[in-house]
This record gives sequence, structure tokens and C-alpha cells, in this order.
Amino acid sequence: MENQQAADARYLKRRVKGCTVDVHPTERALVVQYEVEATVLGELGDLMVGERKECQKIIRLKSLNAHTDTSSLARKVVAECRLIHPSKLSEVEQLLFYLQKRRESNDEQEKTRIKPRDFTPYAGVELDEVASINSIDEYVELLYEDVQEKIRGATLIFQLARNPDNLEELMQNEPVLGALARVLREDWKQSVDLATTITYIFFCFSSFSQFHSLVTHYKIGRYDLWQDELQKKKKNQTLKKDHEKSFRKYQSLLIKQEQLLSVALCLLLNLAEDTRTELKMRNKNIVHMLVKILDRRDQDLLLLVVSFLKKLSIFLENKNDMAETLAVEKLARLVPGCEHEELVGTTLRLLLNLSFDTTLRGQMVQAGLIAKLSSLLGNHAQRQISICILYHISMDDRFKSMFAATDCIPQLMKLVFDCGETMDMELISLCINLAANKSNAQLVCEGNGLKMLMRRAVKLKDVLVMKMIRNLSQHSGATKSLFLDHVGDLAAQISEEETEEFVIECLGTLANMTIPDLDWALVLKEYNLVPYLKDRLKPGAAEDDLILEVVIMIGTVSMDDSCAAMLAKSGIIPALIELLNEAPAYLIDLMHDNNAEIRKVCNNTLDIIADYDQEWRKKIQSEKFRWYNGQWLEMVENRQMDEAGEPFVFGEDGESFIGNEDILERPDLFYSADGILSADGAITPEFYSDFQNGQLAQSGYMNRYEALKFRFENNGTFYQHVGESL
Repeated sequence: MENQQAADARYLKRRVKGCTVDVHPTERALVVQYEVEATVLGELGDLMVGERKECQKIIRLKSLNAHTDTSSLARKVVAECRLIHPSKLSEVEQLLFYLQKRRESNDEQEKTRIKPRDFTPYAGVELDEVASINSIDEYVELLYEDVQEKIRGATLIFQLARNPDNLEELMQNEPVLGALARVLREDWKQSVDLATTITYIFFCFSSFSQFHSLVTHYKIGRYDLWQDELQKKKKNQTLKKDHEKSFRKYQSLLIKQEQLLSVALCLLLNLAEDTRTELKMRNKNIVHMLVKILDRRDQDLLLLVVSFLKKLSIFLENKNDMAETLAVEKLARLVPGCEHEELVGTTLRLLLNLSFDTTLRGQMVQAGLIAKLSSLLGNHAQRQISICILYHISMDDRFKSMFAATDCIPQLMKLVFDCGETMDMELISLCINLAANKSNAQLVCEGNGLKMLMRRAVKLKDVLVMKMIRNLSQHSGATKSLFLDHVGDLAAQISEEETEEFVIECLGTLANMTIPDLDWALVLKEYNLVPYLKDRLKPGAAEDDLILEVVIMIGTVSMDDSCAAMLAKSGIIPALIELLNEAPAYLIDLMHDNNAEIRKVCNNTLDIIADYDQEWRKKIQSEKFRWYNGQWLEMVENRQMDEAGEPFVFGEDGESFIGNEDILERPDLFYSADGILSADGAITPEFYSDFQNGQLAQSGYMNRYEALKFRFENNGTFYQHVGESL
């Protein structure tokens, strides 16, 4: 019957339907999905046989890069692929644009990510046999045989997995994945070759999240056991031959194990793109394992480990694990101790991430990284990142002096003088920090160092270079004496024509010139500085930073008797007194600053002012009370009425205890039986004293606050401030 049908068939009709275009998940390619409908028609046009099949075509785009014209390429793709209708031209162009951007964003990651086709089976497991996707069931059966057959079956499957076109079909074949996972779990200890080959296969799938649950973390304990056994035999001279034999075995196993570690780490690194999977890795001590591998010598393996650690280091918990395992000490051995340029660069980027932590910066200094990083300043490829790490280290005052013991300062000065009109921010920032140390400053100013810096700063009006010069000028001794030759250059910059930021640094540098031989009177007259200084003290004439530098400058020059007389005659003293009168109010505002050190200085200063001025004393005490008990006061003022609409606390007169007024504007709330507080409600020292001594319970004050005490018992700020007696 079938032969009769074939003989009668006269016409074959083939039609393509449902064509869609998308990007390939891993390759630089487009995937065209379509359906082919084939029908065989008889002599009279009647349907004899009909069949449908889903197909796909992959269009690889080898020429696509960051500079490709995607519009032209889209037209070429549509013209050459008849499956894509011309109406989809704009869609193809958008897909190409997406692929182009995806490649650009992944450039950095591609440097460390290893693709499946980059791997080839290593010596001992190569096969002359060519795998076929149609024979996959036969390969699975080999996984149930002895170890050698298992290796053969795994190697054939790996051949298939290296071709991205086969991944989807393999992914849908549950028996294949189940068998591979079982063999890896049960037999990995029997053969490193088998474990490595199967891991290669799963690595090929590592771009697919479906396989995250199949991944396990591979332990490296055998490395330690082999090494311990080797050391024992080495010590025993009678077992020398046994030692040599064990050493050869150890080396062979080590090479194979490092191959396994490499592919396992590549697999984990790809899977770690999912933060949830990365968290699971962290919970299984992935950082400790990676830091342990840093003792290995294989540079390609080390590159993978350092890349992995760099990715993990952006999370606080992982960074803390690296501090605990002393990872910095092991990383320091790679800088600049290897010829692998990419490994050094990746190590530096990891160290930069870690250098934001104070404790880890201390470990870097102990590991000798200041000298090692300084030696890289002459390497153009590693210079910038080395400067950034050194900058972070230089932020800690206890480490600044250590730079003087290296060749860092001379190299930095050479970089400063060799650059053009623009200088890297990181470079000058590092120089500014280092200039704050006396030993470093002496090295900077050696020879013509200071002269060249001054020339650059004045010529380019460079605020940051002048800031560096200002730091240099604060040190006593021979360094400060060098500035005598530059006082005139600095004084000439003090004018309204210059930018305020530049003038601030020049004034600050001049204010540091506490040199006995300097004739300040001559400088003030020569450059007509007195009118400028006086004008800046007028209310609203300048920003606070500039006013501060003017005041410091006046203090410096006033140490000269003739200058003090000159300033007194100019009328500057009343302006300074006016500033003093405004200072307490300004300090009260700063009392709430976010910076703890500023708050501490303001509090101490306000206490001094309170000791000498009764009026300010009352204001300061009142403001401190408001500040310390602000939360409690706000709760009291904003407490809602109860369900009946009645106030929850009443005064002795039966009226609402809480009103609409500010609580500090209710003097009656602060009266004791003896009238401790004044009628204007000001808080007196006696008020605080009675709180601390527990005397307010007899004064009637406690009657008003007793209910509040229990209502707000969880808010201890107020009670802590006024005394534990409440």
C-alpha cells in the first residue's frame, strides 16, 4: 500500500510558518525558530501525507563588535536569510543592537570566564571516536560500567556538550543528567579523570539556572593529605626511594586535581551570577576554600581564584571572611611577584576592594604592600590601581610615615612633574595625604621639589596642588624655612580676582608661616592685604571657610608687634568682636552636626562660654535640654487622645496636662514647690541638680510626670539625662 502511495504521489508542497527571531543565550548569534509544514499531494491534488516539524537556524555574527553598524548588518542578515521576512528588519536591528551592548557589558567578565570550547580533554582521556547526538543513549549506558568505560562515556558526552547547538537537547534529557550527577556524587573519589570530565560537562551548562541545584562544592582535602604524607617520608632518610616515588605520584595527582579545581571554579563562578546561589556558596565556606587554594602555584588556577574572590568581596560578609582567613597576606605574594600580567591586575583590583576596610588596610601594611605597590608605579598598566590602593592606605595617619621608607615619594613627584595641565585626581589626592607627614614633606621638598610645585600651582591656579603645598607648610624645621622664598608669590594671590577656593589655600599656607625672620609688616604693606582681610570680616561678605582662614591669618601676623598695631588702627578689632558675638549661636547649630568630633568640640566650647556669660548659659542649657530630650518631648506633645477623646494625663487643676503649646514654653510645668525655675521657664542648674538628687518627688513635680514615666518607660533618653531618680 505504501509503495502504491509513493508511486501515485505527484506533488510535494513545503511551507514555512511561524518564524520568530531571538538572540542566542550564550553566543554572539541570532536564533531563528520556524515551523516547516510538508504535504504530499496526489495526482488529483488530494492530500496523501502531511507532517509538521519545528526547526531552528543559528546565524552566527562573527563580525559583530562595539564598532559595527547594526543597521547595515541587519539589512545583510535579512537579505541573506530567506526565512526572515523583510518586515522584521527593524526587529532584527534591535536584536543586533542588544547583542552589541551585551558584548560590551560582558567584556570585563569575559576576560576571566572560560568557555566550554576553550577546554579540551587532557592527556590520558583523549578519544579518536567522534560523538553523535543520536548515540546519546549508548553513552549513558557506559556510565554504568567500570571506571574506564565511565570515563569514555563521559568524554563522549563532553564532546557533545561543547557544541552549544546540542545543549538544549541534552538539557531536556533527564536520564543523561541524572546518570552524570549520580556518577559524580558516588565515584568522584575513584578517579580524578572521571570527576574532571563530568565537571566539564556541567560547566557547559553553567549559563543555565536550571542546573544550579546540581552543583556541589568540591573539597580539596586530598591535597593536604598528600602533602603531609610527602613531608613525613622526606624527613625519613631511610625511605628516600619511597619519597621519590611518592613525590612523582604527588606531582601527577596534583596536576590532575588542579585541572579539576579549575573547571569546578569556572562552573561556580558562572553560577555565582545568581546572588541566591552565591549566598549558598558563602554558607558552605566558599571564601575559606578559595583562600586555601591561594597556596597553589599554577597561575591560571590562581587567576580563577582571585577573580572569584574579587566578585565575592563586594559583600560585607565575604570581606569579613577574607579578613579572618588572612587572605591579604597570601595575595601580597602575587604582587608583583609573578610575570602573569592579568593575574597581577586582578589581584590589585581585589586588594582595592578590600582596602576600604580599616582592618584589612592594616594587614596590607604588615604584608609589605606599600613597598610592593610603590614598585608598580613605573608600570603604566598597573599604576592607576596601585595609586588608588596607596591612597586608601595613606588615609590612616599611623601609616603615612611608612611611605618615607620606600621609593614611593620620588616616583610620585616624577609623575606630578611629568603630567600635563591636567593631573589624575587619585595621584594628587595621594600626594596631599602624604604631605601631611613631616618625613614625607622633607622628601617632597628636596632639591627643587617645592619650587616646582609652587610654579605649577601659581601658573595653573591649581587648588589641589596648593592644598598639597599648604600641608607641606605646616611642618616645623627646615621644611618651613624653605617657604621664605615663596611668601611673596603666595601673598600676590590674595585678591578678589582669584577664585575663593584658591585664595583659601593660599591664606592657609601663609597662616602657617610662623617664621621669626619673616617681616609681616612689609608683606602686608607690599601686597595691600589689610583692606582685603577687613572686608572679608563684614557680615555676608564671604563664606565661612574663607572667614576662618582670614581670622587665622590675622592671628599669625598679630604675633608681630608692628602688625598688631597696624591691624588695630585699621578697625579690624570691632569686626572680630562681632564675629565672637555670633559664634555661640553658630556653635549651638553645630552641636547637632553628624560628625561626632565636631559635636565634641562644640560642646566643650559652649561649656567654656557658659562659664563666662550667664545669658548665654541659660540659652545653652535650654538648647541642650531640647536636644537630649527631643524624642521624649515630641512624644509628649503629639500623644493622641484616648478612645473617649479625653487627654490621657491631667494636671492638678483638672485641665489637660498636654496642650498645643511647646512644652518648653509652659513654665508652669517646671515649677517646683519652691519655685526652682524662673517665670520665663528657663532651665537652671538647680533644676538639673534636683533631678539628680531625687528632690523633685517632694516638690510636686513628680505628681505631674509620674503617669508619663510609666507610659513612656521604654524611652530612657529623658530619664538618663535628668537622673535615674525618676
